Amino acid sequence: MNIIEADKIKKTYESNGLSVTALGGVDVAVKKGEFTALAGPSGSGKTTLLNIIGGLDAPTSGSIKVDNVDLAPLKAKALAEIRLTKIGFVFQAYNLIPVLTAIENVEYVLLLQGVGKKERRDRSVNVLEQVGLSDQVNRRPHELSGGQQQRVAVARAIVSEPAIVLADEPTANLDQKTGAKLCDMMRDLNEQKHITFLFSTHDSMVMERARRLIHLIDGKVVKEESKGKK
Repeated sequence: MNIIEADKIKKTYESNGLSVTALGGVDVAVKKGEFTALAGPSGSGKTTLLNIIGGLDAPTSGSIKVDNVDLAPLKAKALAEIRLTKIGFVFQAYNLIPVLTAIENVEYVLLLQGVGKKERRDRSVNVLEQVGLSDQVNRRPHELSGGQQQRVAVARAIVSEPAIVLADEPTANLDQKTGAKLCDMMRDLNEQKHITFLFSTHDSMVMERARRLIHLIDGKVVKEESKGKK
């Protein structure tokens, strides 16, 4: 079963009177439970495609379905609901709320979903334990290392057990050792909870750990590779 279906996705931007093509007719299908990376150099269209799949941007043409929901006809409020209930995001810049502690950042998604206070706290404590941060729950982002902040971001993305986690260059700001640990942790979560992970990356270490690679160059899919479990 495909949980993501992108069909003939095109995205163009107007810049100084010129039309710039970010995506030139991309077809991508991702099955439920996959651990997949969109690979390619900067400017290849990876982040643009990820943002369209996540409903953060709209294609110029083509269609996108997420968990059997067609995003094209949805208004802003309905798209926000899809993002809240079906998709977890891990951003390159972490996007944690500076005034909130680690556990409050993780709880925030559940708060928006209307989950009760005790359940919010219990689930957030549990997921922070899973990412190895049980001793950092009351620290604010500026008191955490880059790797710890990114792990909080992953915890926030998975706490509601979404159908899909989209991660945009999740290791870009991390050293190789920390990045490897983060990838291994996400792959363990993929295996244990069957959450579908889709990354954008040009990091060879992430590509090695992905079970499927979709290579983009200049806004087009040029190659796909599937690998068995390691």
